[in-house]
Amino acid sequence: MKQKNITVAIAGNPNSGKTTIFNNLTGSRQKVGNWSGVTVEKKQGTVHFQGYEIKVVDLPGIYSLTPYSIEEIIARDFIIDEKPGIVIDIIDSSNLERNLYLAVQLVELGVKLILVLNMIDEATSKGVVIDQQKMGSLFGTPVVATIGSRNIGMDKLLAEVVKVAEDKEPVSRHIHLPYGEEVEEEIRKLQARIWEFPELTSRYSTRWLSVKLLENDSEIMTMLENADSKYAPVLRQSKRSSSHLHDIFEEEPGNFLGERRYGFIHGLLREAVKMPKESGLTLSQKIDKVMTNRILGFPLFLLLMWAMFQLTFTVGQYPAGWIDEGVMWLGKQLSQFLLSGTIKNLITDGIIGGAGGIIVFLPNIMILFLCISFFEDTGYMARTAFIMDKVMHTLGLHGKSFIPLLMGFGCNVPAIMATRTLENRKDRILTILIIPLMSCSARLPVYILLTGAFFPQNAGNVIFSLYLLGVVLSVISGQMFKRILLKLDAAPFVLELPPYRMPTLKSTMIHMWEKGVIFLKKMGTVILAGSMLIWFLSSFPQPVSNSHMTKAEIMEQTYIGRLGKLLSPVVKPLGFDWRGGVALITGFFAKEIVVSTYGVLYQVGEKEEESEGLRSALQHSGMSPLVAYAFMVFTLIYTPCLGTVAAIRRETGSWGWTFFSVGYSITLAWIMAFLIQQGGKLLGTL
Repeated sequence: MKQKNITVAIAGNPNSGKTTIFNNLTGSRQKVGNWSGVTVEKKQGTVHFQGYEIKVVDLPGIYSLTPYSIEEIIARDFIIDEKPGIVIDIIDSSNLERNLYLAVQLVELGVKLILVLNMIDEATSKGVVIDQQKMGSLFGTPVVATIGSRNIGMDKLLAEVVKVAEDKEPVSRHIHLPYGEEVEEEIRKLQARIWEFPELTSRYSTRWLSVKLLENDSEIMTMLENADSKYAPVLRQSKRSSSHLHDIFEEEPGNFLGERRYGFIHGLLREAVKMPKESGLTLSQKIDKVMTNRILGFPLFLLLMWAMFQLTFTVGQYPAGWIDEGVMWLGKQLSQFLLSGTIKNLITDGIIGGAGGIIVFLPNIMILFLCISFFEDTGYMARTAFIMDKVMHTLGLHGKSFIPLLMGFGCNVPAIMATRTLENRKDRILTILIIPLMSCSARLPVYILLTGAFFPQNAGNVIFSLYLLGVVLSVISGQMFKRILLKLDAAPFVLELPPYRMPTLKSTMIHMWEKGVIFLKKMGTVILAGSMLIWFLSSFPQPVSNSHMTKAEIMEQTYIGRLGKLLSPVVKPLGFDWRGGVALITGFFAKEIVVSTYGVLYQVGEKEEESEGLRSALQHSGMSPLVAYAFMVFTLIYTPCLGTVAAIRRETGSWGWTFFSVGYSITLAWIMAFLIQQGGKLLGTL
């Protein structure tokens, strides 16, 4: 029998447990990529149930279908254009009023819908009693209760998916929200106009499109206005209807339509939900009295960040050491079995010495991602924006701008993309300019390599100091930009603080692995290609007569050696040799390549059979701990990577701001490294 297929889209507010349920349903059968044209993550997976192959798409977390952010545009466009068979709306049962607003908009969109009351145990523990049958009948959708963190209710949810897909769910029906006769009359007028255009009726629900026109939805209006007057009759009617309703209600139609939706929600909650009497503080509120305290909050934040980097290095050094030994063993084995020549040198020095030097740091990076995932899943990450709100206000920004900055610790590219959620263009530009000072995970291998070689007893503290320096420099730079380039006034900001939750091990591990896979993919593409290119440039051209030359002298005659000599006058005042200058140049493409560049350039033993670890090679290269720290500071500050430069150009829409960002970061990096190197030498002589 031919297998039947269903496409299901999972929607929901951030912190509703949406991704946990997606992980429960799909397990390891997931594919992770990006939505077309943007760096917002796209997840999809499959599950087999009752003879169906169910394709599950995890939409970005959103609060509504109003296109205020890139996530809301992505989610809405997917539902409208891809027309999934069913939309599952995940609702935080302990925060019904806010979560149900999205559900109401999905009902208006006319999709086949299932409401999932997730974390039902939390609602019950607070004394909230929900009549699921009554709620389902009022919404015209089936309602399923789940506890995502304990994998409870998944089979019931899948059974409901099949029933709805087969049109066997009796409660499913399409309802219209009652907007009142005056509004309904204008909706009918708009629908009549829309019916004149089959291409609109085939894509949209005419009622939903009419409501969006009354709300002056920016995406819809732009789409109609860009059609060369084709939809002029619809736009004229929209203008007349909006003006008429504005005269009646003395406010913008979008405002009172939103009020009517909340009115429907309030009525539904009175009918279907019994709320407990007000009691004392919740556990989350009690924890927040300490964690977000105006005196204790910031020191606790710093303490947690310090502990994270201590854990990253101290725990990670053991598996990293095992991998390092494995890489060295593999290199020796290949050296014995491969015939001498170009291919052998490419594999042992280029691939093993270059890319192999990066894979050593995978455990450290995975531990860092594990900690970040834990902070995200518990709800603490949202508190960091609240804690940093005062610091952001000194820049004329607000706590919301700290969220992209925080994302920058993972990768600067999506962090820059996330500035789209900031309403003010000057806010976006200032935030984009200081995001590159947030030390992304690609820089971590450089830190781990050099701290392991020169600061083995204090590696965690040194790495923490670099991250902290990045934050301090971002504040100082932001203050300067605010006063000289961008005049900003602090904007008010209301931040949602989700309740604290103990994350499941499965969910946290999946989040960690998803971030780690990105690193592994880069290992197999950009870093591998970069390592091979660096090997070629460091191997050719070979001197005609080199029998009396050391490997170091031979390498100085190669393409990369010549490039290094050109860079020497620029980096010599910083204490870097020509290899360091070359490594910084290659790091412009991807910061991990700095390590693979060193891995290739330091294969300079006098005898072919000599092989020492990269850390040991650096220790014997003449580099001092002071120079190593200056090098890490330079790596922290200068242009993160080519992808970040492209993101800055795309998001600012200006080559001017892009060149300014690159030039400023390189200049600041040189100045800071110079001050550290020369200041350290001066102190050493006192």
